[in-house]
Amino acid sequence: MFTGIIEEIGTLRRMAKQGQAMVLTIGAKHILDDVKLGDSIAVNGVCLTVIAYDESSFTVDVMPETFRRTNLSRLSTAAPVNLERAMTAGGRFGGHIVQGHVDSTGIIRGRTPEENAVVFRVEPRDPGILKYIIPHGSITIDGISLTVVELGDTSFTVSIIPHTLAETVLQYKKQGDEVNLEADVLGKYIERLLTFRTGEGAAAAKGTNPSGLSAAFLTEHGFL
Repeated sequence: MFTGIIEEIGTLRRMAKQGQAMVLTIGAKHILDDVKLGDSIAVNGVCLTVIAYDESSFTVDVMPETFRRTNLSRLSTAAPVNLERAMTAGGRFGGHIVQGHVDSTGIIRGRTPEENAVVFRVEPRDPGILKYIIPHGSITIDGISLTVVELGDTSFTVSIIPHTLAETVLQYKKQGDEVNLEADVLGKYIERLLTFRTGEGAAAAKGTNPSGLSAAFLTEHGFL
């Protein structure tokens, strides 16, 4: 699990592609202090496993599903990437629950200065992700835990403070660029509980929801 608080910006040193599989070598400094084989590191919000490392870089495998679903395959050598190590049990929970499982990529449709902030408008390639996004809720963009400002029919906005802009790859992003998106996992589990229809025994035979949860139940008890 990750929190969406970026620890450093790394650099893609090498990319070896074979079909829809890749091996990436990424230069880093801070996060290599305690790295071990098998560790999980989020690269632009994608949870990847360390298969080799040295004093200045680490190497990861990228499987076809990740190749297809994320922006990693579109990176070029020397590209900057956001890096975060998996959260330790005693660490501070600074962002929100981030799994490193990208739901969709999105396209930056606008980048607008607003006083000391910069407002990014992002349009997901898969519009289905929008049902998990709520105003002032959490969204992960290239591994960064951010707060949704406004939600539209096809896009949403986030407002970036100067520190976040300076410490992440968002400083390099412009209109038309592609980013990785991960919606808040809590919304996905709630949807699953409300829509699950298969199961054992009488509930499955009747086609009812075995969990007993419904939108009416949640509304009645103040959850919706």
